[in-house]
Amino acid sequence: MPQFAANLSVFYTDLPFLQRFEAAAKDGFKAVGYLFFYAFKPLELAARLAGNGLHQVLFNAPPGGVDAATIEKVGTMAAARARPACRGARRNFKPGLSWRCAMHRLCSAHAFM
Repeated sequence: MPQFAANLSVFYTDLPFLQRFEAAAKDGFKAVGYLFFYAFKPLELAARLAGNGLHQVLFNAPPGGVDAATIEKVGTMAAARARPACRGARRNFKPGLSWRCAMHRLCSAHAFM
């Protein structure tokens, strides 16, 4: 039997992001994924997952940046998508990747990319 996860970046866009977890659970989803979550604290996201009985199965690595504000800014710039591959950009990519690893541990993600 196929199992599907709700992509909260594109599902329930009529709701604020943090309310989408509950909507997905009410519609019967057991798992969710999303793209850019960096404006939210990992503990808040973990609480939304646990509070709605959801598993996290996917979220993207940051495209670069050193904190929530710069990661979100870079995430909205189309030209920055390949930033981690650019020479000298690792100093900006590594902190975001460390944040992503912490998020992975907090949310018990089942898939890592």
